[in-house]
Amino acid sequence: MSIYVSGLIWVVGAAVVAGLIAVLIHRVSSDNRATNNDVAGQVFTIVAGLHAVLLAFVLISLFDAVSAARTDSTNEANNIVAVSWAADSLPEPAHTKVKQLAGTYTNTVVSKEWPQMADSGRVEAAEGWHLLDQMRDTISSTQTEQDNDWQASQKQNASDQLWQAYQARQARLDAAASNGVSTVVWFALILGTVMSMALIYLHGGPRMVPHALISGTLAAAITLLLFAIYQLQNPFSGGAAVG
Repeated sequence: MSIYVSGLIWVVGAAVVAGLIAVLIHRVSSDNRATNNDVAGQVFTIVAGLHAVLLAFVLISLFDAVSAARTDSTNEANNIVAVSWAADSLPEPAHTKVKQLAGTYTNTVVSKEWPQMADSGRVEAAEGWHLLDQMRDTISSTQTEQDNDWQASQKQNASDQLWQAYQARQARLDAAASNGVSTVVWFALILGTVMSMALIYLHGGPRMVPHALISGTLAAAITLLLFAIYQLQNPFSGGAAVG
């Protein structure tokens, strides 16, 4: 199912349920709730404000995490390409071996690691690390031609780019292994949503339809943010997945 369809179902469903609860409350309760408006309004301002701050903080943090994961993945790919290019200047057999290892590493990341990151975040990373180690050993053990400064500089460049690939790879794996939003934060988000909605229902008014629309709109807005948070938990799956 499309993320847009599933998100729309959740948002509309929450709005309908919240509106029906407001209608039910109007039918079974008296009009004495209007006396709660001043106090309930003040408490709602505090609770809803704190809840909005928490939602915004979590959402912004997840947006930053996805952006960082995308940057790290791009840097890793660029570094591997740079290693392969620098290997063009190395003597045989290092030249061919480094390029073969770079290709094998790329295929391993794309075909094995990426599906695992998107599925559970747990990656069997030993093969990828082993391939990088082989590239490092091949480059470091290569003897460049005497008085060939260009070849020596390219060997050093390959080593530097490989070290940056190590760092970017570790950052990518750390981002995939992070559990996103912790259970404690989810508890706070859901409980804050319940309290905010409960305070809306404590408000009284002469007309049922406006109250139902207000309740439904608030529920839809909060559900939309919660849905976005859920989709952004893993940078390599969901609606904003890094490809």
